[in-house]
Amino acid sequence: MSSSSTGNISTPVGFVLGGIAAYIAVTISNPADVIKTRLQLQGELAKAGAVRVYQHAPDAFVKTWKNEGIRGLQRGLGPAIRRFYEPFRRGINGLVGWSAEEQIPITSVLAGASSGAIGGSWSCNAYSPALPVGAQHHYKSSFDALSTIFRAEGFCGMLRGIDAAILRTPMGSSVQLPSYNFTKNQLVKCGILPDNSTWTSLASSTVSGACVCIVMQPADMALTRMYNQPTIRNADGKMVGALYKDPIDCLWKTVKTEGVRGWYKGSTAHFLRIAPHTIVTLTANDIIINLYKKVRNRTS
Repeated sequence: MSSSSTGNISTPVGFVLGGIAAYIAVTISNPADVIKTRLQLQGELAKAGAVRVYQHAPDAFVKTWKNEGIRGLQRGLGPAIRRFYEPFRRGINGLVGWSAEEQIPITSVLAGASSGAIGGSWSCNAYSPALPVGAQHHYKSSFDALSTIFRAEGFCGMLRGIDAAILRTPMGSSVQLPSYNFTKNQLVKCGILPDNSTWTSLASSTVSGACVCIVMQPADMALTRMYNQPTIRNADGKMVGALYKDPIDCLWKTVKTEGVRGWYKGSTAHFLRIAPHTIVTLTANDIIINLYKKVRNRTS
């Protein structure tokens, strides 16, 4: 039986279509990512009582919009579109015949290297000419960011934060599906919502997003600070982070100076990024795949 009659699509095509859906989701969720990044960097390694540029997520959104406009809210969109650790990992797993859900060390490292090389320019969305927080890195474009980092720090600079990226994703993945399935089963079992309903999926995705945010937030904060920290040349002539040696060191220093609340800076904006991103990705992915199948079936 042909693939067109069964409705199946190949792994490479599925990977491309999933990527298109992810591009749409990133564009919608990027403003929340900008706000999250700035809140996570605000008061970095500062004791309680430090001056706060932003009071909370809505305040950061309003101030960014008033001072920088839509360009400020979509700052770093280019690197964000290209920075896909999880799609990279799932895609590589699929191409070699492994389950997309499996956490395979070698594919995790490859995915981290691929997304980490681009993620070095994540600091683009931390830059603010009006209300700066954290170390400021002003790049003209994604290419300018990558070339500047490569000239200053070499290939190792392109991989800065890869350890934090690899730490962050498994933490979120560990609760994403269990919380989604548990919520969905309870909603159906208690007769609150019917099975195979769009509302059931949306409600389950929202609860799952909240669980992912709670578990993944500390590692996400460490990832942001690892990427954005300034660099210095050590005694051996190597460029190293000026503030943190690795994500564990970042988490430890943060909790010592800012308390546990420091780990959860920007958590509201983080949730506002995760929930719409997940929902839009799943919905757009289904729409794009169905359109692809319709076009393919007409031409076959």
